[in-house]
Amino acid sequence: MDQERTQQGRTPRNLNWLGYGACAMAGCLWGTGFFFGKLALREMGVGHMVLYRFLFASLGMLPIAWTARPRREFQNGLVGTIRPAWTAREIGVLLLSAVLGIPIQFLLQFEGLARTTVSHASLMVGTMPVLLALGATIFAGERLDWVGWLALGGSTVGAALIVLGGHEAGAAGVAPSLTGDLLVVLSLTIALGWILMNKSLMLVHGPLAVTAYGILAGTLMLAAWVIAVDGPPPVARVSMTAWLALAASGVLCTATTTLLWNWGIHHVPASRAGVFLNIEPALGSVLGVELLGDKLGPFAWVGGGLILAAAVTLTARGHDFDPEVLLD
Repeated sequence: MDQERTQQGRTPRNLNWLGYGACAMAGCLWGTGFFFGKLALREMGVGHMVLYRFLFASLGMLPIAWTARPRREFQNGLVGTIRPAWTAREIGVLLLSAVLGIPIQFLLQFEGLARTTVSHASLMVGTMPVLLALGATIFAGERLDWVGWLALGGSTVGAALIVLGGHEAGAAGVAPSLTGDLLVVLSLTIALGWILMNKSLMLVHGPLAVTAYGILAGTLMLAAWVIAVDGPPPVARVSMTAWLALAASGVLCTATTTLLWNWGIHHVPASRAGVFLNIEPALGSVLGVELLGDKLGPFAWVGGGLILAAAVTLTARGHDFDPEVLLD
């Protein structure tokens, strides 16, 4: 039966289930990113925390970057290129996407997290599928029907309700703030540009090569900026809890999620896999409430529900915008 499906151009059923499972696992791991980040922020600043996260992620990307490098092979005395070389223009796009996607996006995002709660920041991430749909409409010429525009409006109202709906501090002593919530949304807008540029590169070089080289290049830029502005990152005074949180956020929430997600969407339709992106805001907000003592007012709960409903509506309707490289 599997052979018959393969001959008909279909993915075998077991790979379908494995693909959906990989995307679901990626969504779950992404959902813990803000939680681990908040633990590390108790002992260091935003710049040092983000730098350590990507240093750990880069360790996981080095083997992928090595196997994805341009190379040639000999077959029956003939030389054939199996990895296309990078042109100067493609390198420029890669470097621009790297500086947007890592130093700028993540420093803004975690600066926002430092000024708000994990629950608020996580629910704001739920606007990402809606931003992808809007970006596809503006930049890729896709049409958004009335259901899509209704979902976009509902997501916008939901974000406003979260921002305006209560500012009571939780058990961790951090209250949600307008500045923090808006910084997270701004970082997601920048991530949209990162995704669109990476998608163009993936047409030639494949998702793993683009992701690995982008993370390594962005980490070098991030290190230069953070060390110049904040000085060398702390080592001796960092607790074991913070080290474990940093390692988990880098290895699990960045490197592993990227591998799981990219493998998964090669075996299932990306538009259906996009539904699993909604695990991140849902799980992140639950972790904030249950483990860090965050408090969500009634308006925030309603706003979060609107955002998640809008995201599920858009990603479940079979659109072609593909969030292949979303790394939080």
